[in-house]
Amino acid sequence: MAAMLSWSPDIGGGDEEDVGIGSGNEGRGGRRARLQQRKPSVAEPSEGPGTKEADVVAVEEGEWRASDENAYLQNAQIMAEKLLPHGYQYAVIDFLWYRKYVEGSYTDSYGFDNIDEWGRPFPDLQRFPSSRVDRGFSQIASKVHGMGLKFGIHLMKGISVQAVDANTPILDIKTGKPYLEDGRQWTARDIGLSHRTCAWMTHGFMSVNTDIGAGRAFLRSLYRQYADWGADFVKVDCIFGTDYSPEEIITISELLQEIDRPIILSISPGTSVTTALAENISDHVNMYRITGDDWDNWKDVSSHFGVSSSFAAAKKIGATGLRGRSWPDLDMLPFGWLTDPSVNQGPHRKCNLTLDEQKAQMALWSMAKSPLMYGGDLRNLDDSTLNIITNPALLKINHYSRNNMEFHYVYSKRTSNEEHSGHFRSHPVHLTKNDGMFVSLTACNNDAANGWYMFPQDGKPDHICRNYEILNDKNVSFCLGKTKRLLAPDVIIMDNKEHQSKFHISVTNTDDTCLDASAGRRQTASEIRFPMFSACRWHAKQDYVPQWNQGDEGGTSGGRAWVATGSKGEIYLAFFNLDSVSRKMTVQISDLGKVLKRTFLKEHLCRCTEVWSGKNFGPVKEEISAVVNSHGSMVFEIIC
Repeated sequence: MAAMLSWSPDIGGGDEEDVGIGSGNEGRGGRRARLQQRKPSVAEPSEGPGTKEADVVAVEEGEWRASDENAYLQNAQIMAEKLLPHGYQYAVIDFLWYRKYVEGSYTDSYGFDNIDEWGRPFPDLQRFPSSRVDRGFSQIASKVHGMGLKFGIHLMKGISVQAVDANTPILDIKTGKPYLEDGRQWTARDIGLSHRTCAWMTHGFMSVNTDIGAGRAFLRSLYRQYADWGADFVKVDCIFGTDYSPEEIITISELLQEIDRPIILSISPGTSVTTALAENISDHVNMYRITGDDWDNWKDVSSHFGVSSSFAAAKKIGATGLRGRSWPDLDMLPFGWLTDPSVNQGPHRKCNLTLDEQKAQMALWSMAKSPLMYGGDLRNLDDSTLNIITNPALLKINHYSRNNMEFHYVYSKRTSNEEHSGHFRSHPVHLTKNDGMFVSLTACNNDAANGWYMFPQDGKPDHICRNYEILNDKNVSFCLGKTKRLLAPDVIIMDNKEHQSKFHISVTNTDDTCLDASAGRRQTASEIRFPMFSACRWHAKQDYVPQWNQGDEGGTSGGRAWVATGSKGEIYLAFFNLDSVSRKMTVQISDLGKVLKRTFLKEHLCRCTEVWSGKNFGPVKEEISAVVNSHGSMVFEIIC
């Protein structure tokens, strides 16, 4: 079960805050039970201070799996008591609720699913005994609703392979009889796309042909049944990312709009998801995964910084969605009491992330406005975990803030032994200001490397960039990118493999300016476009074999920063230290003013409070500077 925290009002308006538990397991086997706070918007908020955005926050059994009805309801009750007051709203039952828990049954096993006469899954009656009433979840949903929560379930795309093999008839909900069209009765084999089975559950489910009436009739009967059970949230897996099925996503979205009440639509997995892919589908859903499964290790957490930055830059946070807005989903918060991957029962262990790492993850999820979903077993919820996932300042950022983005004007360096982590300073640092643009090679921890950042393109860290000025209220960046080697007409390649591994490094948006690795002939004035660059040509000094640092995959080390604005004019600044040692990080107040278009920041003193500690650091005028723990974060609320 997962618990989801949400402040989103019901579709159709209203000012009341809704709180619920959400569910959804993206994994390929048992995962940790998750409590997630996320922001799929279900209603368009009005503009202005103090307005709410619709978001979904939930508790989900993603990092562990509730083995039976009692475990789920126990978690729901705790959620209602401890998390509902903070906005956690959706209690979600994770995947495989329809599978018999017997010997030989596992994630991709065949023949163990409970399928009704119309080819639709129903709960395992041994684990969910109240389902004997209607072969559904209406009894459980009623109890959850009675706690003040909302009810959700994890689903797989399409139709069960078992149903296709059994060639079950398709229910026409308008007549209550088998679906008829063109003078004949249609069955599961007519609609199942056997060549499009789920990549990680090939014996479980396959896509449905939505181009024919029978395919749409099956999905209509399926989702109308979930609505009749009382579902408020559906997480449809194996339908996005590497299993992208746009026709089925759009069809499900349309069918949910036929229902007379809102049901949140969440899709996954997030593997290989790009902003371009999301552009085609975000209008039809409320939340969509943009990463692979997130587990409790720092490598998983740090991999989210690049992708979340890309989606923020593409203006996908809070973009138009199903009956309101949509939100990029960074996956669950793997905190508290969990199980290991592929373990069907648990919980078995505590979260492997340090306290600083958990705070950093919660801070990034909040600054990026990801839906928040907790994945631990609430029956073992400790005070430290509770304090992290209910931090009022971070929940306010996650819910109310605007203009959320990565902030590239951050200066970061490793600290000396005399400087202590978590220490805040407000005096000038005397940073070097460059009047002109230049490129040179240096160690990554050298001060001269400050300001450069990785820019992922199609999920790969193929560009490095630096914002060097603001022109007409827009950031002007200088970027270098890996491009295929230009081949001169008179060159014969003898060793194809060797030459295919080499690349040019060129200035972005140009076709003829490449980085030189060694000195060449003197250039004339007309030839010099950028220092150390010359026309691209077949020459050893322009040959590169990129070897990304194994400890810094996709820009997952060093210092990063995010910025956002609050509903009452406050500014939020978050420092993240992805390094293995503490780092001193500095941001100039004037740079904040430029990026956020706040000219008055140059003239007035600003008051600064650190969110995690609650400490008031008094007035600051020129800069904010602090030493941040390894894998840690500091979040500042700035009022000017």
